[in-house]
Amino acid sequence: MEQHPSPPSPAGRILALDLGERYIGVAISDPTRTLARPLTALRRRSRRQDFAAIARLVAEQGAVLVIVGYPLSLDGGEGPQARWVADYAAALSEALPVPVQLWDERFSTVTAEELLRQGGRRRRKPGDLDAAAAAVILQSYLDAQGTGWSDAP
Repeated sequence: MEQHPSPPSPAGRILALDLGERYIGVAISDPTRTLARPLTALRRRSRRQDFAAIARLVAEQGAVLVIVGYPLSLDGGEGPQARWVADYAAALSEALPVPVQLWDERFSTVTAEELLRQGGRRRRKPGDLDAAAAAVILQSYLDAQGTGWSDAP
């Protein structure tokens, strides 16, 4: 499973996942792959149920690629959580009709927390932080592909 930019996939939206202990944060790109936005948070259940819910979102959103946040350590190493995510993503890729790619998520939760705080959202629903973190991960991916807003003139 790759964690670097891959060749562009066919036109369509990209779905991103932030795998938390209780929730899976989900974000989606716009059709032009310029901006990412939080979509929802799925309550974690069994892998079978998680994968079915993610497959439904892939179909509903017309996603052609799924990005999974890869929690590398600060030095870039792979700890127990990163190994668990890599295993989960590999199994997910077998259950989906679209490619699944790992993407470095270091600092995504901290960034998402700050963005939510700046947005004045004091009372949040469970899973909001996970969905916001997924959007941060996806925006990072989009920017690295050269399609994000930060590349605009």
